[in-house]
Amino acid sequence: MKLTTLFEQGTFVVTGEVGPIKGAVSRDRSIDPSCAREARILQDWVHAVNVTDNQSAVMRLGSLAASVGLKERGIEPVYQLTCRDRNRIALQSDLLTAYSLGIDNVLLLTGDHIQLGDHKEAKPVFDLDSVQLIRMALGLRQGHDITGNPIENPPDMAYGAVVNPNFEPLDLQLLKMHKKVEAGAEFFQTQAVYDVAIFERFIKKAEAFGRPIQVGVVLLKSPQMGKFMNKNVSGIEVPQAWIDEIGTVDKADRKKKAAEMMGRFLGKIKSMVQGVHIMPLGWADVVPDILEHAGISINNIK
Repeated sequence: MKLTTLFEQGTFVVTGEVGPIKGAVSRDRSIDPSCAREARILQDWVHAVNVTDNQSAVMRLGSLAASVGLKERGIEPVYQLTCRDRNRIALQSDLLTAYSLGIDNVLLLTGDHIQLGDHKEAKPVFDLDSVQLIRMALGLRQGHDITGNPIENPPDMAYGAVVNPNFEPLDLQLLKMHKKVEAGAEFFQTQAVYDVAIFERFIKKAEAFGRPIQVGVVLLKSPQMGKFMNKNVSGIEVPQAWIDEIGTVDKADRKKKAAEMMGRFLGKIKSMVQGVHIMPLGWADVVPDILEHAGISINNIK
């Protein structure tokens, strides 16, 4: 089901995220594709599961193959597609292929730069940026390719985009968000946020665009992770209070503490948004606890 349909119904949309394996799926399916085990843990607690596209520019199984693998198992995927590795011909072809294979939801992104990943000698493509990618995807739905040539059986998928509430100056990020809306973005998932005041400042302006917004959250697993993100992840700031609090418990208790902290944060901002996107980074089993701490009902997930 399209996420846009759920938003239109007034559903508070909960999504999770998994990364495909670094390797191929065995022909007998004995090697589980796309972290499907983790996706199955999420399945009863989310409406759909994002499948990352060579996240952080690290080569993995393709997001389309992994998304189809989840779809075959009854798990609704959100297929992520980035500009980094494909020119406009490949991007259009992959969108048509995704629709042909039953994909209903696509998140359209620029993609992390090559220098962040494990193939630094690779040549980045970036033939299009994320705004142009969204506009091109909308054109396919309208029945033509990026050059104006007609296509058969136009794809009808829900198109999502990403926005960063932490970005400074914020007005530049809002300008880009506005361009994405004009290009055809139908819903947004945010980059990871940890500060209520920062998010509230963002949402007061972003809600004027009239698009559903899911707040994105990344579980903070340790003080070291928080310090690493502050030093190495552009556009994300983990407050010192978060780093200090996760450090107050032993390693064995950090899953429970991380869920409590994230749930408390979501409880404060859930009224500002139309959904939440949880990036558990391998800790899918704590998502139910996060939702419980946040007071987010999962009765209508399935």
